[in-house]
Amino acid sequence: MLALLLAQATGRLELPPLNALDRQIHDARLSLFAPATRDERIVILDIDDRALAQQGRWPWPRRRLAGLIDKAFDEGALLMGMDLIMAEPDDSAGLALIEDLARKDSRLLAQLPTLRARFDDDAVMANALRRHPVVLGFYLSDREGQSAARPPPLMPAPASLPAWPGFGGNLAVLQEAAGQAGFLNALVDADGLVRRSLLVARQGDAAYGSLPLMLAEQLLGTAGTEPLMMNGQLQGLSLHTARGPRLMRTGAFGEVFVPYRGPSGQYATLSAAELLDPRAEPARLRAALAGKVVLLGSSAAGLLDQHSMPLQAAYAGVATHASVLSGLLDGQLYHARNDAPAIAALLLLGIAAILLLALPRMNLLPGTALTAALLAALTGHNLWAWSAWHEAWPLTAPLVLTVSLWSLHLLLMQLQERAARQRLQTLFGQYVPVSRVQAMARAPDREHYTLESRAAELSVMFADVRGFTSIAETLAPADLAALMNAYFSAMTEVIGAHQGTLDKYIGDAVMAFWGAPQDDPLHARHAVLAAQAMLARLTLLNEDFAARGWPRLEIRIGINTGTVIVGDLGSQERRAYTVLGDAVNVAARLQALCTTHGVSLLIGPETARQADMPCTSLGPTTLRGHRRQLLIYAPALTAESGPEPVPQEEDEEPPSACR
Repeated sequence: MLALLLAQATGRLELPPLNALDRQIHDARLSLFAPATRDERIVILDIDDRALAQQGRWPWPRRRLAGLIDKAFDEGALLMGMDLIMAEPDDSAGLALIEDLARKDSRLLAQLPTLRARFDDDAVMANALRRHPVVLGFYLSDREGQSAARPPPLMPAPASLPAWPGFGGNLAVLQEAAGQAGFLNALVDADGLVRRSLLVARQGDAAYGSLPLMLAEQLLGTAGTEPLMMNGQLQGLSLHTARGPRLMRTGAFGEVFVPYRGPSGQYATLSAAELLDPRAEPARLRAALAGKVVLLGSSAAGLLDQHSMPLQAAYAGVATHASVLSGLLDGQLYHARNDAPAIAALLLLGIAAILLLALPRMNLLPGTALTAALLAALTGHNLWAWSAWHEAWPLTAPLVLTVSLWSLHLLLMQLQERAARQRLQTLFGQYVPVSRVQAMARAPDREHYTLESRAAELSVMFADVRGFTSIAETLAPADLAALMNAYFSAMTEVIGAHQGTLDKYIGDAVMAFWGAPQDDPLHARHAVLAAQAMLARLTLLNEDFAARGWPRLEIRIGINTGTVIVGDLGSQERRAYTVLGDAVNVAARLQALCTTHGVSLLIGPETARQADMPCTSLGPTTLRGHRRQLLIYAPALTAESGPEPVPQEEDEEPPSACR
């Protein structure tokens, strides 16, 4: 995931879904900070459907456009930018026909200068452009070729700017009359929305300015514009104004984000129909135009100068120029940093370092809190950089990496939990009943279900068949195997039913313990109850064995409680989940003493104390291999019966339930 996002962030791989998400994030950020107020410095003079219905279809005669320009400045307009191109001569007044007739009629030829002044609409338009400060528009094309006149360039072109091979401008007479012009090109993203605009573009060795930039130069009284370069890349523009240089940061290709205003904060619009209407109130026109920058354009659907922008589906192209101009005048144009790929790579590596190191060591809630903090920090810093520095920092790839790593961590946690359940079933299935393994698997992290060796207080049982050697001699091997299988199955079932863990079968003996792998505070009592149940179950087994002609079995059981080592013990070739310690040896010795004392069940003193069951003390006994004497007890086989009590030693306090 990290490698994939690094390749995308550094431009080595194109991931359209991430690009789409990046556009959505930009739109949300733009909507959050878009001002809801009007820029009263700018008014749009709109050739709308109403104007076309009143004045006729497009294109209008140049004389009418000249009258529109004159009227706007008569009402106090400060500056005008034209979001339209006049590339072809205007023959609507019939001047070409008059000139053709004049070549055949000498009298008409003599009047031609007067007639040309009257019917040459392009000359009328040129005169209007000379009288007023108007910036024309032109376009750049990715197809080679040039049409009409070229305006003066803005500055020498930085080599880092991509070149546009084609050019389309206005008639030479009109361009010469106006003097200045700016290109009108819009940058359309893959989803059809216009989010960015070029301030400068290169053709040949010259750089040209956009219509908003050329208007800003006029308004700010700029004496010249220079590129700001760093490491061979364009960083922005420096406008030399009367108040000092004004810096306009841009991307490497001269692009900026269009600072659109909210839907309720658009620009004042005046229909061209109202300005050309002789019945219009002069006071209203003057209030609308006096001291304003006028952008002449069209919102009419048939003129195809509409596009979509993030905050509005249908948006006039002239309003986009108004937005860029507003940002230029305020010095608040947003741009993407040229080092954005490097920043994105550093953010991705930092996030990966934090999450890949921290998440595996965290549970669900701390991991979620860390992820949420990272998301909040990334988003907060990005919004702050946009608001305070007017910079678009990389956000999409870091957010995707953060969410993806957290999602992968959740998936791994689920897989690990499932693996833990399966591991528990595999590890402990041979020691405890399936029902207990399933209960352990439902909460594998609640307790330390592990095979690692640890010290724990447990109760250990040894159960041995008395006289097994004689029994084995009297039975055929097949019958002996069947008898022992039935015996082991019954005893194992009883041990499991009383929460015991089967350790192993040692010949004819059964070894089990209580208190691991699941903690059991009543392990001693459960061990004694299991022993009593085993003896009772053996009585039923013997009835079945007698019916089959098999010998009767008698067992001796010893139980002791104490601290032992429990875990996965053994060699590299063979290991087992078992217990070791002196308490285990004592349990084995107690099982062997049953024959000496004529009982079937003996328990140690700690077992008797914790089991808290009726039992009889058989007095102190010195076990083989032990120096200190040990009190041993014989629990009753039922709650009502048991061996006769034996007096206790004064230095050993018997359990309260013992007699």
